[in-house]
Amino acid sequence: MPHVVTQSCCGDASCVYTCPVNCIHPTPDEPDFATAEMLYIDPAACVDCGACVSACPVDAIKPHTKLSEDERDFLSVNSAFYDAPRTRPLLAPTVPPLRVRERPAPLRVAVVGSGPAAMYAADEVLTVPGARVTMFERLPVPYGLARTGVAPDHRRTRKVAAQFDAIRAQDGLDLRLGVEVGKDVTHDDLLAGHHAVVYAVGASTDRPLDVPGAGLPGTASATEFVAWYNGHPDFADRTFDLSHPRVVVIGNGNVALDVARILTIDPDSLAGTDIAPAALDALRRSRVEEVVVAARRGPAQSAFTLPELIGLRTAPGVGLAVPPDDLGPEGAGGPKLDVLRGLDPDPAAPRRILLRYLLSPLRILGRDRAEGVEFGRNALAGDGVEPTGRTETVDAGLVLTAIGYRGLPVPGLPFDGATGTVPNERGRVVDPATGRAVPGTFVAGWIKRGPTGFIGTNKSCAQETVRALVDDYNAGVLAEPRTGSGSASGSGFASGAGSGERPVIRSTTVLSSVLGSITRPRDRAAPSSMNQA
Repeated sequence: MPHVVTQSCCGDASCVYTCPVNCIHPTPDEPDFATAEMLYIDPAACVDCGACVSACPVDAIKPHTKLSEDERDFLSVNSAFYDAPRTRPLLAPTVPPLRVRERPAPLRVAVVGSGPAAMYAADEVLTVPGARVTMFERLPVPYGLARTGVAPDHRRTRKVAAQFDAIRAQDGLDLRLGVEVGKDVTHDDLLAGHHAVVYAVGASTDRPLDVPGAGLPGTASATEFVAWYNGHPDFADRTFDLSHPRVVVIGNGNVALDVARILTIDPDSLAGTDIAPAALDALRRSRVEEVVVAARRGPAQSAFTLPELIGLRTAPGVGLAVPPDDLGPEGAGGPKLDVLRGLDPDPAAPRRILLRYLLSPLRILGRDRAEGVEFGRNALAGDGVEPTGRTETVDAGLVLTAIGYRGLPVPGLPFDGATGTVPNERGRVVDPATGRAVPGTFVAGWIKRGPTGFIGTNKSCAQETVRALVDDYNAGVLAEPRTGSGSASGSGFASGAGSGERPVIRSTTVLSSVLGSITRPRDRAAPSSMNQA
């Protein structure tokens, strides 16, 4: 196998479009793209050209001869994806260029948010000749969860920021930091100065754990903990009690594994990363020896991805284990179960992570603060679980919940409380009362589709939204801006002969260009009193 996709895959599909032989799947047009844990290179079809290596923004693709010992498992992970017969086209479909009608003034779009979905949406809009994007970010720093949600020791994944830096440096993008839409500026204000507004505000809160004791001191969400150790401004003053030898994390997605790893690896290995200094100091003083990661369902239904599990298994100085009774019958199989059954934790490891299964939290124990969790024991029942009536208590000094993100209502937009998303059709915001599109209003990312996928999944999501936006622009549905530089009196749009439409030549982002995260001269400085969530 000449080339291999490894753990840090962000799924943005840049490699798919650069591959000359269509050997990287699933592609964005394939049904399993949205649910794939990563992308995979076909060992039989790869011609070893290396084009994918240059295209990958997070250095996830390596020649098989350069894999580290810890990455050797990805040889089988990539090849196993192709074990089942699949019918695929000879070449991956190309993304047709956007086409825009000649208009008296250039397309102006406001983008709310500056995370991955927002940056990809801006990049797509800027392929339109003369287009201008004004991006509004509530915080004094950009990039959303790509900055404050990725673990500091995932250095390669964090390299996606270089791609966003390159997008940010494009002519036509005006990034305004420290501006909260709905407070400092309204939706109507944005529409008055732009043809359209794209909301890419993510899913900024957690699904709550509804059990007695969930609000006790010593309980928090894993999202808050991640934001704290990543230096999110809203959580700079938070503290977490790490004096007890055990922490319980409820939920077992990738965020739960990130938290468990950060709590157990040698803090010195985090020095030199982007971890918040206060968090690093607290981890150096930590007395945590064990993190229990508890899941309601069985190991075959683990929410974490296989790449994340493989990476965690090789964390230095950390013993990773699963009680044999939690693994279920020997006859059951699957890639994750195979890895879990093959765990061989070092008994001399100073700290350990214990993956537990078939446990539903019943209540948080403690009178004045959290002292543990009482779980109800479950049994597998078909594709789900059922309670057995037995209980189990796990002592802990800190309880973190990691049971999913959830979107919040956006001022001035309809909201679906059941899904935590803004109702939409292919990115066009829809009024559920009438079924009609809300003029000039679009969504991308998690607020559009819910908290699914990875950083790069937002690229195809944003492309779909911007295509809908451009279709409306061409159809004359979008009103001309009435105020400011977004009005028709703003910078002109060069006219040309022909049919009135011109193809847009997609710009190639220079992924290797690291421009830094300093505030550029065109960025607005944050206000003296930072907006709070």
